[in-house]
Amino acid sequence: MRFLLRVLVLATLLLGTGCAGLSQIERNRAAGVAAAARSTVVSCTQANRCAQLSLLRALGGEAITASTPAAPRHYATIVDHGEESLVARLNLIRSATRSIDLQTYIFDKDDSARMVLDALTDAAQRGVKVRILIDQLSAIADLQILGALASTHENLQLRIYNPTFGKVKLNYFDYAGSVVCCFRRFNQRMHNKLLVVDDVLGVVGGRNYQDDYYDWDSEYNFRDRDVILAGPEVRAMAANFDAFWRARRSVPAERLNDVGRLLLEQGAPKMPPATFRRPDRVERVDQEARDPQFVRDAFVTPAMPVQRVLYVADLPQKHRKEHAAKAVSTAPELDGLIAGAQQEVLLQTPYLVLSDEAQAIFRALRQRPQPPRIVVSTNSLAATDNPIVYALSYKFKRRNMRELGFNVYEFKPFPLNAPVEYANLVPDPLNPAAAESAEDDGRVNRVIGGSAAGNAMRGSGGGGGGGTAGTAIRGSGGGAGRAPGGSEVDRRVLRTETRPSFLGTRAVNKPLPVTRAGARMGLHAKSLVVDRRIGVIGTHNFDPRSENYNTEAAVVIDDARFAQALAASIERDMAPENAWTVAPREKPPVLSGLNYSVGKVSEALPVLDFWPWRYATNYEFQPGPGCPFPLKRQDPQFRQCYVAVGDFPEVNVGPKWLLVRMLTAFGAGLVPIL
Repeated sequence: MRFLLRVLVLATLLLGTGCAGLSQIERNRAAGVAAAARSTVVSCTQANRCAQLSLLRALGGEAITASTPAAPRHYATIVDHGEESLVARLNLIRSATRSIDLQTYIFDKDDSARMVLDALTDAAQRGVKVRILIDQLSAIADLQILGALASTHENLQLRIYNPTFGKVKLNYFDYAGSVVCCFRRFNQRMHNKLLVVDDVLGVVGGRNYQDDYYDWDSEYNFRDRDVILAGPEVRAMAANFDAFWRARRSVPAERLNDVGRLLLEQGAPKMPPATFRRPDRVERVDQEARDPQFVRDAFVTPAMPVQRVLYVADLPQKHRKEHAAKAVSTAPELDGLIAGAQQEVLLQTPYLVLSDEAQAIFRALRQRPQPPRIVVSTNSLAATDNPIVYALSYKFKRRNMRELGFNVYEFKPFPLNAPVEYANLVPDPLNPAAAESAEDDGRVNRVIGGSAAGNAMRGSGGGGGGGTAGTAIRGSGGGAGRAPGGSEVDRRVLRTETRPSFLGTRAVNKPLPVTRAGARMGLHAKSLVVDRRIGVIGTHNFDPRSENYNTEAAVVIDDARFAQALAASIERDMAPENAWTVAPREKPPVLSGLNYSVGKVSEALPVLDFWPWRYATNYEFQPGPGCPFPLKRQDPQFRQCYVAVGDFPEVNVGPKWLLVRMLTAFGAGLVPIL
């Protein structure tokens, strides 16, 4: 009876999904429509395909020319600034002479994404082979654009990875149906982000193709990081891309049900005209991508010659079997690096949720006679784009600090010294009312939420709007209530980096309201430094989802200079201007041992973890004559220089804050998929 009921539920749900798809004959016809419409005209007959001259592209040629099998030559550039990362991508695409391979998890249709699409189309028209591979869950949500890309030119190919229901655009019934029919497959996503140009230059990191990865969103932007690599190891990137391109789950866009139906009903559509929200900004970046001096200063001069380089990436085989005993994975490589640490592990992840395997590694390090120092940069609740994941991180703070030895720094939503172009965060000129209301309400800083109104070293304050650190609630609330000058992220944006299918609604998967107005930031960089000698930049979040469900990729560079530069970048995000320090709260005068013991027992419960007095809370640095520089939480003078600002500073207390507490109490079972 139970089986029959499940079948009936599944059948009902699938009535609203893509079960009524195209037949094989119809798919072939749709593919024929796209193929017939593709232009075969090449605008350039020169050997270099009229590629734009680029000092960055030349760096790749130099590295290849100077390399031998016994002594490969590589150059690496760390790209912290979001807008500069967009400039680099445009410059490299325009400089391509043979091939461009682009692999990503999210591809939107906003200003930055459209600039990249136009550059890719132009490259195909001048004779460059262009291949675009996008994960289905967050692919371009516009059938007209997808149909146009699938039929624009014979040199441009578009494939969609893992279209579970045979289509690109999903509805509520698709998400609900995935829980019943194919939960694991639906959650197996291609999280790799890769751009390879002519097999000599590659870009790897956390950035997708959407405005909030390039400091262009007016409400919320990601603090992210890429590495540009020049040299022979880029061929390994190209080979990995080929494996995904040939995988059975990579489907040509024109053969999907919704795109194919559009082609059959309307023919090959034209690319919709670009309507940029900020044409001035688009024009400036377009010029910077063509400016040799800008490219030299931003990417070539900072490029470091590096020693041993390895591209570590999952293969599609990780998804081939639903219950594979030994899936191909990046996790063993990264786990091995951490397990081999001698002095220090510096880890940056937006989502601090540990698998059992990761816990075992850190416990082993902790048990050494001289354990290495473990430092973690991650999101605060006010900064994160995924409060569900933060709730589980919050639940296990005591374990992470006391048992695993973590020193945790939580990124502020309004950092004062982040690598961001603050001018880009001025409210959208198409919505001048936002700027006017900010001024009318007396909000001090229209650029980034009023952070500059506080102490120059404090950045985001811990209390409610207008309050001081001393008046902040020091318990779990972290804010006195919903301030009239607060802000909430309202736009419907594809922020789906860690979203499991049944938690796919907009209401859950977005940043929480905060006490200040303006554009805020959330950490999205995924990086690792071991012993100031090995540096890693990639897509792996060091969480169970990256280990068990998503395919991931990372560049591992064994070079002291590179590792120290990466460490400096991460430590900037941990500075008091940009982060709160997580430390044990002051012990109560009585029953402190009982409070600790009850909290530990409550934390271990898979449900009903409602104990309100948590082991740790957030602290704000208070510089002064006796506190000239930041201290570690273990320093005896720590509490003289830091003030507690609550567990959830800058978050507006309300129903969504209650959601976090409920997930802390009941959400432990979600850890394997978060």
